[in-house]
Amino acid sequence: MTKKTYSIFGAGAAGLYTAWRLLDGTSKLKKNEKMLEKGDVLELYDWGEYDFSKKDPGTRAPGARVCTWHYKDNKDNSYLELGGMRYSYWNGTPMGAGHRVVTKTIEKLDLKKDSIPFNESADPLMSLRAKNMYVSDVSSNQPAPYAANNYGEDAPPDDGFTTIQSVAITQDSGPTTRREWCKFYDEGRINIEMPESSIFKKGDLLKEIGYWNLGYDMLGQEGFGYLSDGNGYSSNVVNSNSAQSFNVNDEFTPGTEYKTLIKGYSSLFDALFNEVEKLAKKKGITLSYFPNTRLRSILHDKSKAHFTTATRKAPDKLAESKICDAAFLAMPRAAIELVAQASRYIDKEGLDVLNHEKVQLYLESVIMEPSYKVGMFFKTPWWRETPEGGPTYPAKLTSYFLTDEGIAKLKQEKFPAEYLKKIAEAKSPEIIGNPFNDKASFVAAVENAIQERLTYKQEGQISAVAELDTIGPSITDMPIRQVVYFGDNALKEKGEKVYGILASYDDILYTTFWKALELGPKATREIPESRDLQPLIGPRTATPVMVKMLRSQLASLHFGPQTDYSAVPEPLETKYMDWSLPPFNAGYHAYKSHYDLGDVQRKIRKPSQLIPKTDCDIFIVGETYSNDQAWVEGAFCTAESVLNDFFGIEPIISEVHYPFICPE
Repeated sequence: MTKKTYSIFGAGAAGLYTAWRLLDGTSKLKKNEKMLEKGDVLELYDWGEYDFSKKDPGTRAPGARVCTWHYKDNKDNSYLELGGMRYSYWNGTPMGAGHRVVTKTIEKLDLKKDSIPFNESADPLMSLRAKNMYVSDVSSNQPAPYAANNYGEDAPPDDGFTTIQSVAITQDSGPTTRREWCKFYDEGRINIEMPESSIFKKGDLLKEIGYWNLGYDMLGQEGFGYLSDGNGYSSNVVNSNSAQSFNVNDEFTPGTEYKTLIKGYSSLFDALFNEVEKLAKKKGITLSYFPNTRLRSILHDKSKAHFTTATRKAPDKLAESKICDAAFLAMPRAAIELVAQASRYIDKEGLDVLNHEKVQLYLESVIMEPSYKVGMFFKTPWWRETPEGGPTYPAKLTSYFLTDEGIAKLKQEKFPAEYLKKIAEAKSPEIIGNPFNDKASFVAAVENAIQERLTYKQEGQISAVAELDTIGPSITDMPIRQVVYFGDNALKEKGEKVYGILASYDDILYTTFWKALELGPKATREIPESRDLQPLIGPRTATPVMVKMLRSQLASLHFGPQTDYSAVPEPLETKYMDWSLPPFNAGYHAYKSHYDLGDVQRKIRKPSQLIPKTDCDIFIVGETYSNDQAWVEGAFCTAESVLNDFFGIEPIISEVHYPFICPE
């Protein structure tokens, strides 16, 4: 048999997962010529240079739009995340919520021991229109500073999501499983009578309505402004596909069990790369890794993909012309469009798949959402309440959250079985998976469920299991937008403690605010943004003016409006990542309205499906056109679906209740 060459372009989440599963997967078929065998070649190209290991060093932690940053770039020190931060944990049950493929991958890579909680505060601090308050404070007596329709300012801002969704689903109705949601994306309609003043009417298909348009129609200017400011993400209220947005905004409801890895989320990709190297060597497959090299153009001719590459040193010049049997474009929309632009002008025979009109239509089905993140390290956790004091508005970072894992631990500790049964059955309120603001309310809920007083020992047991030191966030309408508190999470216990925060977590609306502060008042921009590959190089040091602006806004958030910036101490180190820059040009993506997003997911992963009488082994994988946009899960799921459907590889988990992409 002729030796095969498979080429993967992109060594982020989708690219590494594709390489791993090509090597690790088992065939569904007795005879499968698509499987990699001894003597075959697996190529891995990447425009960046990730710091995978001592043997393969680089300029930044791996993971593409995941980027763990350690203080002084020392992996023994405290870290914070300047890109993707976490995953939604799946408990392994057929109907359990969570990111199943990420959870399973972590398990298969023997990283489960490194998986730790990453949960949100049950009572976040907010600063909106110069008013500081906690979510639990908002009521008719203490409304948020908005004049929303139907007294919407008397309730938490996220209630606006529920109001918008009420046109089609309620707490007791609507899709719940992944398959049901996929059907809803295509068929979901407004099913209530709308007032005469409404722009939209009963029977309108939600996929044909922009979410901003619908939200504005339902909430009015002030109500929508409150939701937009108070939920923390501009991307959650962008004018995306309304049907999909209903599901996306459900992901952020209280009770979701988030986790990360103790060494930082980038360590997942270190592990994937190392496993790819081991498996290739074990199976006699040649693994060729090409950092600082990108796909320049690609055509298809005579059952082969013909492509050219360019290097970081000479990005405008042809580096090599090569051929492969299958090409995997593990890239976001912006990077694929660059390849398409170059492919248009290749003076060579072959099918230009990416520039076919229907392929271009589907490539444009997503909105590119820029993101900007700034991290800071300090000598003290000045944002917390301590015995020595604290800010006027400290972040409430201790909450109580009992999980199925916690129940299992209590069983091992001989906690009364009849109590655990009643706790599991509790409904008013639910206890398992429901966050509580403080110990008193948590214990009261438990005692109400068991109809008994806990002993001193039992109270200590269940409180210890449920207590979480959360990451926040705090939310504001100031340009910092969200603050996430990583604190001291260093692996080493000895030495000076350092505390980290994601001081600004921005998307879309405020990203350009920080860009103008990157150079300071005495510098002229010299690098065009189209050539600024900062996201590939790694976190960039903030200027003094950016640091001072951050301190000023953090002071207003935690000490009150118009507090002098000096209330916040000088940080030890401040760096940022601008995800609006190439090659990503976006932190994440969302589907536009007026598209059948299920059809997009199925067809764009092998774009030749959109061209009559054509079959080319050129594939697109990644979070961009996934069912889980903005998550590593989306990257893994699109890659898994391609390998299952076009390469005959057995699925990593059952698809019965969890299709990787929307099925037909």
